Amino acid sequence: MAIPLAERLRPQTLDELAGQEHLTGTGSILRKAIQQGKIPSMILWGPPGVGKTTIAHIIAHTLQIPFYTLSAISAGVKDVREVIEKAKLQSGSVLFIDEIHRFNKGQQDALLGAVEKGTITLIGATTENPSFEVNSALLSRCLVYVLKPLDEDALKNLLTVAIEKDKELSKRRIRLKETGSLLNISGGDARKLLNLLEIVTDSVPGNEVVITDALVMDIAQKRVAQYDKGGDQHYDIISAFIKSIRGSDPNAAVYWLARMIEGGEDVKFIARRLVILASEDIGNANPNALLLANATFDAVNKIGYPESRIILSQCATYLASSPKSNAAYLAIDAALAAVKQFGDLPVPLHIRNAPTQLMKNLNYGNGYQYAHDYQQNFSEQEYLPTEIQGTAFYNPGKNAREDELRKWLKGLWKEKYGY
Repeated sequence: MAIPLAERLRPQTLDELAGQEHLTGTGSILRKAIQQGKIPSMILWGPPGVGKTTIAHIIAHTLQIPFYTLSAISAGVKDVREVIEKAKLQSGSVLFIDEIHRFNKGQQDALLGAVEKGTITLIGATTENPSFEVNSALLSRCLVYVLKPLDEDALKNLLTVAIEKDKELSKRRIRLKETGSLLNISGGDARKLLNLLEIVTDSVPGNEVVITDALVMDIAQKRVAQYDKGGDQHYDIISAFIKSIRGSDPNAAVYWLARMIEGGEDVKFIARRLVILASEDIGNANPNALLLANATFDAVNKIGYPESRIILSQCATYLASSPKSNAAYLAIDAALAAVKQFGDLPVPLHIRNAPTQLMKNLNYGNGYQYAHDYQQNFSEQEYLPTEIQGTAFYNPGKNAREDELRKWLKGLWKEKYGY
């Protein structure tokens, strides 16, 4: 299998690394640590394709030390413990964990003892804020290095280096007439930039290649199926996912879910949207939807990839197959609009709290009818401010469960709210 351009050009030394001079430049903390041969456990935090994995490989290559790599997407506690057992037999072992934010609490806890005792030096890479995604106990044992997005000059330099120094590309006459589309589509991700450059050059027959924005856009639209967690497809696909569930199509829902999983989307982001949808689009048509969505959010936080895909699939297909209602969503928006329109209307005296004698003297709570003292636990009294009495904010949806709610409310309130 051919090695991708980005991998062929992966830097072997800090001097070859694009950008990140604040971490790797002369006199920097990280460079000094590598030169001294004693690196601390660390978390490398930054956007995709800015050098997190590369820095870990540079450390291993420079120091010539035992180096183990795990991906938090596929590795579990067993894999972590196996590496730790091997490291006990070696000196100065480094364990690199890509996307460490995907490790759940149990998986992160499995690292604690080995990091604390110095059995392993941990290098974790994450695109998410480690303050929120890495256990405080583990985080306190690591230094956090923040990597910056690559600027335009660094990216253009990468293109030049690739064309001049790569063994395959240097065989051809490649001219960068325009770079705008290459830079825009890659979004500052060096890996994506180089692999896109390779796709474009491979798509042009002959020995001479003139790269223009039009050429890049044409080829990218045909050949590049990207999922950028911070880009347009991130929003387009979650939109397609939500609308498929809202439209009661479990087949489309699970397809778009698969696209997000394959693209490495954060499981908590997906689960969070399912919780919102369960209330916004299903609500009282099936109250169990919110219970399952909330349980899904808790479960995927504990489990992580890859098993969480099953839990997400169960929830997504259930929500898609549920009856739908946006009545609760419309109700709160209508109530908020009334608050903005009428301002802070006074609470009717009879439903005010009266904890002191003074308040009782002012008729706070006077005339309140305790619902449980009446038949059906209901008393037909007024609960809204005078100015908006009789306003129906909640209009039960047209589905079996909410039809029952509508009938019940109509039986209680008769014609007052128009149920």
